Amino acid sequence: MDTDPRDTLRAGLPDRYFTPEDLAALLAVPIETVYGWRKKRTGPTGFRVGRHVRYDPRTVADWIARQTTADAA
Repeated sequence: MDTDPRDTLRAGLPDRYFTPEDLAALLAVPIETVYGWRKKRTGPTGFRVGRHVRYDPRTVADWIARQTTADAA
């Protein structure tokens, strides 16, 4: 009656991670801005999968909420 570990892993992961291009399109900013944020460490935290950068949608949503709160203050 063991559960498949892939089912457990899938339960906690989003359906899809964002690429830098996805993030730029979502926020309507140039891709260079996204890369600049990553270099300066001021944007949402990304992670590497091999040579590819990906962003967790939850992390992006949290970052956007923090930006909204900071701008409101």
